[in-house]
Amino acid sequence: MPALRRGIERWSGGLSGKWKNISGWLAAIVILDQLTKAIVDRTMALYQSIPIVDGWFNLTYVRNPGAAFGIFAGNAEIFRRPFLILVSILASGFIITLLRRLADRERGLIAALTFILGGAVGNLIDRVFYGEVIDFLDVYWRNYHWPAFNVADSFITIGVAIALFSLYKHKGDDPFAGPVNS
Repeated sequence: MPALRRGIERWSGGLSGKWKNISGWLAAIVILDQLTKAIVDRTMALYQSIPIVDGWFNLTYVRNPGAAFGIFAGNAEIFRRPFLILVSILASGFIITLLRRLADRERGLIAALTFILGGAVGNLIDRVFYGEVIDFLDVYWRNYHWPAFNVADSFITIGVAIALFSLYKHKGDDPFAGPVNS
């Protein structure tokens, strides 16, 4: 194990503590997202539904060719797929730029943006390899179903909530205005 530790330290030696944390969380989110999607894809038939909490929550295997809530799902794949991949890449680059601008002390915003980035990368992987996103978390009440989602979507949502709360706490101060902190 000492050799492994030295190798990891050598590989990550140039990263600040902030970027080590971001990299660790990012890897964990993407691995968890892709692992859960792989399990669903290999163990469930498309459109199969397994009740977990009766009347409230199912595992339901669906594929979403569009963006959030199925936006662009009806567009031709020749447009939709490259467009959504490009938007995901541009959004990820923008988030990385924001992360670079944040001071180490902005832990809430760093966590929020890392969660959003992890979710975006998880769904980007699906778009690149499958042309659509695997969704399987189905929350509902009676006949009212929220659109199915996945682990990546969950991290994006949690990240947005944390970001909104963190920005509210700043009360007009710009946490991104500081010097670039890579």
